[in-house]
Amino acid sequence: MTAGELAVLMAAVLCSIGFAALVVVLMRVLDALRDLRREVSDLRSETRPLLHELRITTSEARDTVDEARSDLERFDRVLGSAEAIGDAVSVRVARTAFSAPMIKAAGFAKGTSRTFARLRGDKSNKAVGPKNGPSKVVDVGDDVIELEEPKQRRRRRAR
Repeated sequence: MTAGELAVLMAAVLCSIGFAALVVVLMRVLDALRDLRREVSDLRSETRPLLHELRITTSEARDTVDEARSDLERFDRVLGSAEAIGDAVSVRVARTAFSAPMIKAAGFAKGTSRTFARLRGDKSNKAVGPKNGPSKVVDVGDDVIELEEPKQRRRRRAR
């Protein structure tokens, strides 16, 4: 046997050993892939019911959030109405609460000024109200009301 033949024989033996090692490695990879496929199949069978339940829960949560949003919008409208009513009532209550004491204070001031005028001997301050007679206009807060003149009644003569 020559050196060339020996080299070819050694190369063939080494290739055979390498091929055998490659077959062993590929067999192990094939076993690992089978195990991986089995695990993925088990994982799918376990997660399908969980995903279905998650979809149902998400749908229920969406419905609940939509209902809460609707209730919140309705509450916002009610709150706005309540604020408007509260503002209107507070103005009316304040006007009512302060009008009586202010009228009394104005009457008291007018009475004391008339009293001092009488004590001084000034007789020109006898009239109550405007100097040109009774007014036909009444000021009520923000509104001005014009009074109508009373109609003259004709008396019938008894025959």
